[in-house]
Amino acid sequence: MVSPPKSGAWARARQVARLTRMAAGLVWNTSPVLFLTLAALTLASGLVPAGLAWVGKQIVDGVLLATRTGAAADRQAALRWVAIEGGLIILLSAMRRGAEMCDTLMRAVLGNTVNVMILKKALELELPDFEDSDTYDRMTRARREASRRPLGLVRQALGLVQNVVSLVSQGAILVAFSPLAVLGLTLAALPSFLAETRFAGQSHALFSWRSADVRMQNYLEVVVAREDHAKEVKLLGIGPDLVERYDRIFHKIFTEERALVLRRGAWGLLLGALSTLALYGAYGWIAASAITGSITLGGMTMYLLVFKQGQAALGASLQAIGGVYEDSLYMADLEAFLAMKIVRPAGTARSGPLPDDGVRFDNVSFTYPGASAAAVESLTLHVPSGTRLAIVGHNGSGKTTLIKLLTGLYTPTSGQVMLEGLDLREWHPHALRERLGVIFQDFVKYQLTVGENIGVGDRERLEDEAGQRVAADKGMATPFIDEMPAGFKSQLGKWFKDGRELSIGQWQKVALARAFMRQGARVLVFDEPTSAMDAEAEAQIFDRVRELTHDQIAVLISHRFSTVRMADRIIVLHGGRMVEDGDHTSLMALDGRYARLFSLQAEGYR
Repeated sequence: MVSPPKSGAWARARQVARLTRMAAGLVWNTSPVLFLTLAALTLASGLVPAGLAWVGKQIVDGVLLATRTGAAADRQAALRWVAIEGGLIILLSAMRRGAEMCDTLMRAVLGNTVNVMILKKALELELPDFEDSDTYDRMTRARREASRRPLGLVRQALGLVQNVVSLVSQGAILVAFSPLAVLGLTLAALPSFLAETRFAGQSHALFSWRSADVRMQNYLEVVVAREDHAKEVKLLGIGPDLVERYDRIFHKIFTEERALVLRRGAWGLLLGALSTLALYGAYGWIAASAITGSITLGGMTMYLLVFKQGQAALGASLQAIGGVYEDSLYMADLEAFLAMKIVRPAGTARSGPLPDDGVRFDNVSFTYPGASAAAVESLTLHVPSGTRLAIVGHNGSGKTTLIKLLTGLYTPTSGQVMLEGLDLREWHPHALRERLGVIFQDFVKYQLTVGENIGVGDRERLEDEAGQRVAADKGMATPFIDEMPAGFKSQLGKWFKDGRELSIGQWQKVALARAFMRQGARVLVFDEPTSAMDAEAEAQIFDRVRELTHDQIAVLISHRFSTVRMADRIIVLHGGRMVEDGDHTSLMALDGRYARLFSLQAEGYR
């Protein structure tokens, strides 16, 4: 929760007023009809007590008159006022019930609207933003609370106005009678209570974790908004598709919720009216008893307890003020997140001037925010098209940072990275990512079907099963996919019904197929792609990579030197610097860092 401003109560009041206007704007933009209906019903509910007080006066006067004259017409007039008051109570109940229905429907629609806003903002973030703790905390706070707080703030504000209206035009609505009357009031309230209990249980079941649709929404939200998924979602460009799917699931769920709300409202209104009729049946009987002298007029006047309504309205007003302030703090979190300034790549180019030039690093350095030492320092490297490049080095030597610079996820602190003779910053992000096929060491295991897990490698062909099969063949995943009962339609993971969990080696082959899915890729990056595979499978995979990447750049990061030696070119990183460069034979002859690492690993296999 954000801290309150320190500039005084007046400044806090101005901030609350501004955030309330912001919340009202969100509610209005989501559904003007629901907003106007909610406001009208809430405010009108504040006027009815004044009418009840006036009608109550007419009842007392009518009873007194009928008692004094004994005329049948006066008795009927007094009872008519009782009936009118009963009608007003039913009207008040209907307005409150209608406001509750509007509130429930608006909460669902507005919650989805705000969540989609938050997720779309998350898509605008770059990878460093996800790795920044302050930014990530801000997004987490917005996601956790702000989806429901705007409507809460508006409802609290409307409730405050309603109670102020009630305080100004207060009327008597509570009647105190004998213990039998109290028992009657309790019994009259039971039908509505039971109905509310039943429908509340149904509502909880609809949106509980056991709902597969809700869980899929939660999963899609995690994929779009979590740091460990961000780089792959960003590079593959599938964020808009996932948000669209999130939105479709919402509308499916909302249809079910709307039906439940309407049933709940109708039954509540009917049972509430029956309760009110029962109450006023007893009320009419008591009024008739007063007319005949069975009870005293003092008992009749007990229901005119104006001060109780005043106390209730005052207490509700104070509670609403506190609620408005609390909700405004959460609204401030949402406002801060949505107002974040995102520095987006300004490039527009969709191709480079030198298509066969490959990749160039020109004196590139990169330092993580807050770090004292560079992760990559003064790196100059040219990788022509058709080159199979291996990158080796100890953990922390800069290998993964180099890949993130190559793929445009990081921008160099100094120097430039070029593809096809053009600085990556001048490329249009979509065009750049079309040139890249990537399998990260911590690749995402999507809780989707096999085909979708592969298809997300090229969002334009997400439903292309023939293309998915070709990619699966390249990644050597087809044999175990064909053994599954539903083939490429098989659900993966254990989050959903009939899902199948793969071995890590099988998951790696699926991820490898995902990298091969992108037909236009000029650079294929394999970050420890076979770490969980056996030696035979690894050798087969890299024979396949060599076979399939004649005109492409293949960049391999691996700690297995039996694999690395297959590369055309090997560079050795140490402390963020390139310390050796050559093929396996030349580096072994150099007898430097590479030779020592290779010999150490080879010794372990003897």
